[in-house]
Order: sequence, then structure tokens, then C-alpha cells
Amino acid sequence: MEGEVSAKARKALAASDPVMAGLIERIGKLDVKTRLKRRSEERPADAYGALLRAIVGQQLSTKAARTIYGRVIEIFGGTTPSPEQLLEASEADLRGAGLSGRKVEYVRDLATHVIDGELEVDSLDRLPDEEVIEEIVAVRGLGQWTAEMFLLFHLERPDVLSGGDLGIRKAIQVAYELDEMPPPTKVIEVGEPWRPHRSLASLYLWESLAATPVE
Repeated sequence: MEGEVSAKARKALAASDPVMAGLIERIGKLDVKTRLKRRSEERPADAYGALLRAIVGQQLSTKAARTIYGRVIEIFGGTTPSPEQLLEASEADLRGAGLSGRKVEYVRDLATHVIDGELEVDSLDRLPDEEVIEEIVAVRGLGQWTAEMFLLFHLERPDVLSGGDLGIRKAIQVAYELDEMPPPTKVIEVGEPWRPHRSLASLYLWESLAATPVE
């Protein structure tokens, strides 16, 4: 059933935009799991762990994020720490694993929100996209982009387009032969025809950069 749904989504997306149709033809079948596998990127299966991993990986390359996250969980025996364990860990240990002082504050704020019930991580999958974003951005260090990536990669919501993502902006510039990277508002405008498959479109845009020289 999943393969059939993906095929229908690709067909609908290709029919919505000739440029997107060209990317789909060039790249072939693509989905969230394939994208993560190609990037050798593993994400925690639970919502809390995924958000913790997101904070650790902010403003880092995929390789650096993977390395530092591995060091962080090694503090806790190689598994994702509970919010309580995270708060009990010393700042020295967390910074020794590679977290900046600010990221230590952010992961602790996440843990506090979960413990206090201000962020009900187990209920996020039942909320509409906009409410998920509102819940996540209430935590220090978790902004709009992180919330959008959580929606797309963790919850696998089908219609997510991050207007501020640099990779998507660059991919649109290349694919649509624009003189410069489009601003976020232009990204949303260009992506309007892709509804309700903007998440799939995002995957193709990111993947397109892998085979395109970026100057």
C-alpha cells in the first residue's frame, strides 16, 4: 500500500509542475527513509529523542552531528537519556561530549518542558501541523525550521515545505534557473502547486543538490 501511495504522490507531483517532473524523472523513486539512508542519518524513533537529536545537530554538518550525538548518548550507556537523566548529567560531561554551553541550556529546557508536561511529546502525532509547530517552538532552541524538519522526517507529514531552508532555496534557484536564491516567501509561492505533496517535493529538491555542483 505504501508503495502505491508513493507512486500516486509522485505522479500527482510531476503533473503539478514540469520542473518537478524533470527532477522526479532524473532522480527516480524517493521517500523519507531513502533520503535518510543515503545521508547515513539515523534518527531516534521516539519524539523526545528526535527533538533532542535535533538540538544536538543544529548548525553542524551531518557527520559532526552524528559524532557528537553519539558521544552524548555514550554518557548514558549508549541510549537516549530520559529527561530526568539529562537534567542530572553534569554540564561538564555534556560539554565534554561536544555540546556548546547554549546547547546544554537548550537540551535541559527540552527535558524540563517534557517533565512538566508543557510539551506532551507522545501527543504530537495527533495534532495538526500548525499546532505541532507551536508546541515545539515554545522550547528554547527549537525554532520553526526544527519543527518543520520534525514534521517532515519524524511524523512524516505529507505537506511540509520549509521556506527558510537553505538547501531548498538553493535547489529552487538551480532548478528554476533563478539569478539568486529565492527568499522564503518566494519558496512558498513556487511550492504552492505542489500541495498536498510538498514534503515529497522537498525531498526531491534536497536530493537534486547531490548531483548539482553548488557554487
